[in-house]
Amino acid sequence: MGTKYVLIFIIFALGILAKSHLLSLAAIILFLLKTLRLHYIFPILENKGLDLGLLFLILAVLTPLITDDNALADLMATFKSPAGILALIGGVLATQLNGMGLKLLETEPHLIVQMVLGSLIGIIFLDGIPVGPLMAGGLTALFLQLFQLFVS
Repeated sequence: MGTKYVLIFIIFALGILAKSHLLSLAAIILFLLKTLRLHYIFPILENKGLDLGLLFLILAVLTPLITDDNALADLMATFKSPAGILALIGGVLATQLNGMGLKLLETEPHLIVQMVLGSLIGIIFLDGIPVGPLMAGGLTALFLQLFQLFVS
């Protein structure tokens, strides 16, 4: 068994241990694609997988705006509250961090393993919730910038 199979098995086992069904399912899918020699799918996943994932995330977040009759009134009311204004600022900062994370993952994709491992540690030991590689990448990029600032 090759080292790539061992690595995917470890990721699968960690997903089970962390009760992260999505991580376990991703490991199974990658294992099947590799075993079935469907190698042509890997470049598609690398190039378009993140976009497809973000599309479904945005659809999930926006769906209540379409299905709830009071959504517009509730949305407008939140602009008048301190929590709503802070949420707006939080959204702006989060998208900035996510953009930094995307750039980091594009330039240094090997860091994803450490980000996934860190996420798993957070899930298992800190009762955290996985939010995806973009936020982990954004925080990593921010930490790297701060580190470089202090070192230089």
